[in-house]
Amino acid sequence: MQTITEAKVSELNQMCKQMRVDLIKLLHGIQTGHPGGSLSVCEILAALYFEAASVDPKNPKWAGRDRIILTKGHAAPMLYFMLAEKGFFPKEDLACLRQMGSHLQGHPCAKATPGVEISSGPLGVGLSAAVGMALSLRLDKNPATVYAILGDGELNEGTVWEACMSAAKFKLDNLVAIVDVNRVQLDGTCDDIMPMGDLRAKFEAFGFEVLACDGHDIVALCDTMAKAKTVSGKPCVILADTVKGKGVSFMEGQNAWHGAPIGKEHLETAMNDLGGKA
Repeated sequence: MQTITEAKVSELNQMCKQMRVDLIKLLHGIQTGHPGGSLSVCEILAALYFEAASVDPKNPKWAGRDRIILTKGHAAPMLYFMLAEKGFFPKEDLACLRQMGSHLQGHPCAKATPGVEISSGPLGVGLSAAVGMALSLRLDKNPATVYAILGDGELNEGTVWEACMSAAKFKLDNLVAIVDVNRVQLDGTCDDIMPMGDLRAKFEAFGFEVLACDGHDIVALCDTMAKAKTVSGKPCVILADTVKGKGVSFMEGQNAWHGAPIGKEHLETAMNDLGGKA
């Protein structure tokens, strides 16, 4: 059963299309940042912030909010676009990305940026923080959900699996991990760098309920996120099938665009791909 209206689907798809255009133009302008992983996580973040999760930009520390943790912190540019669109800070601030003195740092900073739950960047630490938050919410009898978005390359980190063991032990059904399965990391494909094998089987072996969907399909994401909240007695993980550099022909599936600066000729090609203007 579809949990989101057709009108909202159209709105979010158009928003994601425009954000891809604006993000590429911004990263070209500042000649820094991480385009590949930002583009792959776009619809995941859109589905969370604008449909599945409950947050209040006018009251970022509202006790009843759902906690959204971007544990793959290098995708901060797309997170900032979502937070600005949601109203956590003015859209004009985006122009200050990665500049000295800006609250929009290269990786999310909880101290500086409204809407950021934890400072992330060192891969592997976010899920452990999410487990702690979920345990704290349970102790407080707070019904909020904790969402943690990881990259599949990040799963190479042993601390991720330690966190999984804890989440399963404590039966944290208020924890939903979402893996951006784009199959590419900084130095190559995930299979070349450190093969993880069958992710569904791995997470099931660690005590998780495992769901899977197309990570660029807003309807599939929202339906799967709604299903995840019905899981009882165990944590849940959503394996979201994505494309690194989604929407930009020369970036798709290419590790070189994990964090490379975007040149003028690249900008023009990207705008042609995305339907934007250079």
